[in-house]
Amino acid sequence: MASERLDGFFDRNAGRLFILPAVLLILTFSLFPLIISAWLSVSRFKLGRDGFTLSYIGELNFKKLFTGSQQFHFLGTFSSIPFTGWLILIVTALLIGLGIRQWMRSGRLTVLGGIGRLIAFGTIAALAWVFASTMQDGRLGSLSTTLFYVVAGVSLQFVIGTGLAFLCAQDIRGRSFFRLVFFIPLMVTPVGIAYTFRMLADMSLGPFSPLWKAAGFGDFSWAADPWTARLVIVIGDSWQWIPFIFIIMLAAFESQPRDEIEAAELDGAGPWRVFRDITWPSVAPVAATVVLIRIIEAFKIVDLPNVLTNGGPGIATESLTLHAFIEWRALNLGGSAAVAYTLLFVSTIVCVAFFQLVVRPMRQARGQTG
Repeated sequence: MASERLDGFFDRNAGRLFILPAVLLILTFSLFPLIISAWLSVSRFKLGRDGFTLSYIGELNFKKLFTGSQQFHFLGTFSSIPFTGWLILIVTALLIGLGIRQWMRSGRLTVLGGIGRLIAFGTIAALAWVFASTMQDGRLGSLSTTLFYVVAGVSLQFVIGTGLAFLCAQDIRGRSFFRLVFFIPLMVTPVGIAYTFRMLADMSLGPFSPLWKAAGFGDFSWAADPWTARLVIVIGDSWQWIPFIFIIMLAAFESQPRDEIEAAELDGAGPWRVFRDITWPSVAPVAATVVLIRIIEAFKIVDLPNVLTNGGPGIATESLTLHAFIEWRALNLGGSAAVAYTLLFVSTIVCVAFFQLVVRPMRQARGQTG
């Protein structure tokens, strides 16, 4: 009788039991480090004769990042806002205004939704102000540098990757060859890419140095200038991740229904109108999703700034992940955990806001027109 009950229990819960080991592994290797790092972020780690001690210090680690001795490292050095900074603030204000208008016109006005958007828009506005206030002479901290990698890198990758995918989706000669060539960089390790671009960007001994000198330019060290160093990192990161966007957008372009395009062409629609009215609305949800995935990954960039510049010149190219790693290597585990948790908060707010304001509306619009 007991065995029959046991057999019945296993039959009813077979699915749950099969996934239980995977769930336990995820809980062990995800939630446990998350909880431990939360405790470390409010503690001071100190080595001693008998091992180590952890003493509770409250929000001191976070205060050091935002208003204390580590402010220049985390937020940057504040100065007057240049003209480019004002343009960034104006564009941010316009985007926030569009987001508020979209929410007001959606008809889903709830208290919880208002609080969430207030947090999201407030965080985005604060990030834009910090970036604009610290960009003079390249005095960005690791927070603003990471935002630069995310915005500039993902934008460049999306434009080039989508353009290449659209071209390879056309009936052109050798497109199978181009598909293979464009996909190769994704199979190279980030460290290998970093060393490759370190060699390519060497204007004294690198392969492009003869062309540089033939053009009449003198000795130039890109790693000595903050903005040039950041730009080289963005180019290297883009070279690695353009294939990711390319392969997904290529699948999206090739999966769109051909009958709609053929009908539009028979009605006399030109290539631009076909792309604007049929092709882009069809692939927009996929495009928004792939950008969201890249934003999540871009916040975690660490290999290229570590190998290419080691965070230099000074701390000009340090990302938040590299900042946390350097603090951890210096045995400042509390400060490292505080940086990591700030990265978690910022990336979560930005990604959730992007999903709510871009990904979801595009999916809903596609569902209504489909």
